[in-house]
Amino acid sequence: MSSPPRTACMNVDVDLSPLRATLEDAGVDGYLIDDDASDSDQRYLSGFTAPDSYQTLVTGDGIHLLVSGLEYGRAQSEAAADSVTRRAAYDYQELVGQYGPYEGKLRTIAAFLEDHGVDSIAVPRTFPTGTADGLREHGLEVTVESKGVVEEIRASKTPWERDQIRRTQKANEAAMARAEELIAAAEVADDGTLLADGEALTSERVKEAIEVTLLRHGCGLDDTIVACGADGSDPHDRGSGPLRAEELIVIDIFPRDTETGYFADMTRTFARGDPGEEARRRYEVTKEAYEAALEAVEPGVTGGAVHDVVCDVIEGAGYETLRSDPTTETGFIHSTGHGVGLDIHEQPSVSPAGGELEAGHVLTIEPGIYDPAVGGVRIEDLVVVTEDGVENLTDYRVALDPRSS
Repeated sequence: MSSPPRTACMNVDVDLSPLRATLEDAGVDGYLIDDDASDSDQRYLSGFTAPDSYQTLVTGDGIHLLVSGLEYGRAQSEAAADSVTRRAAYDYQELVGQYGPYEGKLRTIAAFLEDHGVDSIAVPRTFPTGTADGLREHGLEVTVESKGVVEEIRASKTPWERDQIRRTQKANEAAMARAEELIAAAEVADDGTLLADGEALTSERVKEAIEVTLLRHGCGLDDTIVACGADGSDPHDRGSGPLRAEELIVIDIFPRDTETGYFADMTRTFARGDPGEEARRRYEVTKEAYEAALEAVEPGVTGGAVHDVVCDVIEGAGYETLRSDPTTETGFIHSTGHGVGLDIHEQPSVSPAGGELEAGHVLTIEPGIYDPAVGGVRIEDLVVVTEDGVENLTDYRVALDPRSS
């Protein structure tokens, strides 16, 4: 399958009517974000990225950006906004020189808001307190939008967004294949250590190969998980040191496309040689739970109901879950899944409290069973909820033995 084109502009097809309805209900003129593009709501609404803070204003008539002179030209050509204004239009440097950087910024933002007829704004829960208090001192009404309406909008992915996630997932699959290849090709030393080119095949070496593969596919990641044996019994232990034969190896890769910002997520569990009867049983139970969850996903079902399906399978096989024992430290000790998009963890939630799934939601399905005495097992796919069911965005086999065909 050919890959979709990469482009940083994402909100051409986004429906912001829920946000505007929220503003109308609150009786405010606009919605303001003051942050850099590491804030996913900022990036989503503006269709723009910058390493320093800029302002995005959503009003009834459009999306308006206030940026530095450094970013002005690029914002004009790249941003998905109805207007872009540079700070110099409000004499920003003169204001900073006269009042200092804090007050100068406030006066610039206040003038920008006045220019767009805005006397009252709603802001996200993460909005800087200093900016909010300063704008109030300049006579603006500032209220917090506490429900996270933009995050709710982001949960339903447009066709363009789904294409970008598919692209990132293809890179993810290439990285997983490279990791599996290293494990499959390794020699086994007398003490069970896996060897590559005569040296120990370590978690660090496999992670480096994963990262190099991702870079070649236009993706990067802050970290990844290659955890062997007891390390794999902690779902978020990154893993370290030599990998060993006859032990479970959990590999969880969650890259982000460096241009579009969209994540993907996938986990596979391997074992070079026979990890033992109990480990193999746990793998098969996890696989059964994973398949049952995929079958359960459809629009209208809740994330809580999908999570219950997984718990039913795992508890039925005799293992604890947090549902059966909230204090357990072994068994199934996390939720079934989470949304994936501009954040690696976002809405919706496939957990006990997970709400109704809707067409367009992109989420993981990732049951697992953990015990330091045996190791960890986790299998994870990335799926999109469709109008009549689910589409699996992951095209990668599920097999414990990396040398099996």
